[in-house]
Parts: sequence; C-alpha cells; structure tokens
Amino acid sequence: MQYRQLGQTGMKVSELCFGTLPMGPRQKNLDVDTCVRIMRRAFNGGVNFIDTAQLYETYWIIKEAIKGYDTKNLVIATKSAATTYNGMKEAIEEAREELDLKHINIFLLHAAKGTVHVFEERAEAIRCLLEAKIRGKIGAVGIATHSVEVVKKAATLKDIDVVFPLLNLEGMGIIGGGPEDMKAAIAQAASAGKGIYLMKTLAGGNLIRKYREAMDFARSVPGVASIAVGMISEQEVDYNIQYFSGKFPGEVQSSSKKFLIVQSLCLGDGACVDACINQAISLENGKAKINSEKCLLCGYCTKVCPQFAIRMV
Repeated sequence: MQYRQLGQTGMKVSELCFGTLPMGPRQKNLDVDTCVRIMRRAFNGGVNFIDTAQLYETYWIIKEAIKGYDTKNLVIATKSAATTYNGMKEAIEEAREELDLKHINIFLLHAAKGTVHVFEERAEAIRCLLEAKIRGKIGAVGIATHSVEVVKKAATLKDIDVVFPLLNLEGMGIIGGGPEDMKAAIAQAASAGKGIYLMKTLAGGNLIRKYREAMDFARSVPGVASIAVGMISEQEVDYNIQYFSGKFPGEVQSSSKKFLIVQSLCLGDGACVDACINQAISLENGKAKINSEKCLLCGYCTKVCPQFAIRMV
C-alpha cells in the first residue's frame, strides 16, 4: 500500500480510502459486527483513510471499528450539507460526539450538485468550519463536488484545504464537462496545494467490469493522493488491497449491488427524480424507475423517499 501527502494538510493517507456509504442505511444497511470486521480487515491491510458523511449515518459504525486503534494513525474525513453557521456547528459536534473523537481530520462541504456559487451561498457554514479549525476541532476544510467549475473555484480559495471531486473514465456524474475537463480542474487545484482524493471512480459499479482500466485511469491523474472505494465485504477489501498493492487479482465479472423501487409503495411524487445527481430516475406511468446504467449508487434518493420505496439489493 502506498501512502501520499494530502496536499498541504500535513496528513499522509493510504492510496485506498475506505468509503463507508455502502455499509450504512442508504445502501446495504449491514449489521455493526459485519461492518467492524470489514473495516478492521482494511486497517490491517494498510488502509488508514476513512470517508464518511453526516448523510451516510455511519458514524456509529466507524466508532466501533476504530476502538482499540491508535487514531493518530487514522485520517477521517466527513462532510455536511449544512448551509448555515449553526447548522454546520451542530454537524461538527454531532460528528465529534458520535465518533467519540475530539478532533476530526477533514470536514467538507457536502455539495455534490452545488454550483460555483456554493462558496457564497454557504459562506456562514464555511466560517463555522474555519473557526472550528482554529479551535482544533477539525484539521482541514474542504468540499465534495461533482462540478468542474467548483473544483476550479476551490483552487483559488485559500481557505479550502481539500477537494473531493468525482472522476471516472466515462465521465459519469461529472457536472459541467467530461473526464479531461475534470482532470484539468484537478491539476489546477493540486498546483494550488489542495489535497485531492477521488470519488465514484467506478461510477457506482457501472465500471466494475473495467476495474483495472478505471482505476489505472484515476491513479494516473497527477496530484491525486487517494481514491475512495465503498466496500461491503472482506472479499472486496482483499480485492482492492491487492490491486493497490500492485497485485492485480483479475477483472471483476459482475456487481451485485443495485437499487430498485418497490412499485407498490411508490407514490410517484418525483422527490427521488429531483434528488438524483445523474438523472438516473424518471417517472413512467406515475411511478419512479431507475436506469441502472446511469445510477451512481450514491443513495441520495433513499433519503427523500417518504415511503422508503427505494431499496438496495
């Protein structure tokens, strides 16, 4: 496992970052013992970087998994969609309390669909993060985004330490451009000293059969310190660790993860359509339908469905 400096944060992270979204209630909703076993398998394999979010509802999982580990050697990044000072303050305290940590290494604005104006629109939330950084509650401030223009803007802002952009070789989910546009924006941010780690390199599983090509593409981007990969089994952990350790285990034949909508429960209110970041959901005959070829498995749709009609299988 390789370890790289995350921009100018002073943090050294494993090239493989453990993405916790799939384990939680937005996706597989695994039991805590299974989650702990999977995460510790990753730690023992050299992974020291964990990505989570307020939305993912996985703090309790991480708290159990890191018990007994020297947290000085772990780097935990979380994020919140809070737009106000007080909302972000509550998000920071929630993370510290539920993770049982006094210090959170990285705290990001969760702004997947945010436009270039997000920094103005969430100025008070950013102010809260910066004050928390001064007080030692967090170590670095950043933004998670799918937008090329937001990455470019972040590169110019001295208060942004870390950028967590979406990038994959097919360009699925990228807002405002394609893979080359995002690569150029990332290069700009990296040149400005921002720490960069990537999301959705496998496009929510759509590129799983092109695993090596997709990962080689992402790893070749200059300035990228780490790649976040969601993992829901010890087998997936072992597979990813082998690849990131230079021992490619062979292409994956299929992915077992996908979302479906229980039609009998769907009200057809369209909330999931609006929440989808990649236009993968549409209404047909008054019911929601998911295009699995466009679905990024982000789980944002599950949060807004009042009938809990969206399930991962």
